[in-house]
Amino acid sequence: MHGFWLLADEREYFVPFTDYPEFLKATVGQIYAVQRQFYWPALDIDIELAALEQPERFSLMFQRHDTN
Repeated sequence: MHGFWLLADEREYFVPFTDYPEFLKATVGQIYAVQRQFYWPALDIDIELAALEQPERFSLMFQRHDTN
């Protein structure tokens, strides 16, 4: 409802939809299709682990940049 959890190296990280709104449109299958580098190829989204560990250090919000 508010986001989802990632498990990496025996740690859990919360990915809030308020910070990463593009995931709101994603299917469960697309979210499960994450690669180890926290990249979702079907969604063209990547997240650095440091941004989840210390979000206060990353003041920029996720924004989709259209290539058209």
